[in-house]
Amino acid sequence: MPSNEHRPTERVLDILESLSTNGNGMTLTELSKELHAPKSSIMPLLHTMTSRKFIYMNQENFKYFIGIAAYSVGASYTNQIDALEFIKVEMKQIVSESHETCQLGIQNRSNLLYIAKEDSAEPIRLVSYVGKQLPLYCTAIGRAILADMKPEDIYALYPEGLKSFTPHTITDWPKLMEELEETRIRGYALEHEESTPDIHCAGISLCSDGRIFAALSVSIPSFRFTREKLEFVIDLLKESKTRLEYSFQSCSIDLSSLS
Repeated sequence: MPSNEHRPTERVLDILESLSTNGNGMTLTELSKELHAPKSSIMPLLHTMTSRKFIYMNQENFKYFIGIAAYSVGASYTNQIDALEFIKVEMKQIVSESHETCQLGIQNRSNLLYIAKEDSAEPIRLVSYVGKQLPLYCTAIGRAILADMKPEDIYALYPEGLKSFTPHTITDWPKLMEELEETRIRGYALEHEESTPDIHCAGISLCSDGRIFAALSVSIPSFRFTREKLEFVIDLLKESKTRLEYSFQSCSIDLSSLS
């Protein structure tokens, strides 16, 4: 799919996104391979980003990491999100009633980006973190978002096909499209051990002015998963969706920072 973005700027953002999802850091060679770009074109960008402290290089292993300036930008983002704090209140309520982890995610091109998480108090629960990214197609949150998109737009997100993350991941296009159609019909998305082994998820979209801007999910470990528990979680998500979307319409809550 051709890009209308400014290529050098796009590459800087690609570097930041790659480093943000690789906690162990990345070498110049690794970045070059992931971004499908020659080292000679990446190196000047790394020098500038390092001098501005958006990234830094570990002198022992020559790996690059996210820097303090990028952290500062991210902190200023979260400080301004009234809508996020508003949604977190609902997430805490979901967790208190379900005793399972609740997450909020948005679309980042072909990926789901987790922007908020409320942990269950249970000792065994989903291991995840804010800032983690996964392909939209293999998560409940992602499917809740994809279900509103045209098939041709979904195909364009994954020109190289659907990658398997577990033995249960749907990698067949017709089967995925069938699952997304079922998601549209029932009003919520499901995912059973497709992105993480032994984890089942239910997800539901959040809309404002007729547009999906984010989605919520609840994750249930296999040993606590039952049909009754799933139905209870789905009811909680539906109730939260109704309350949140009513509030978005009736109150002055800025959602632009979540888009």
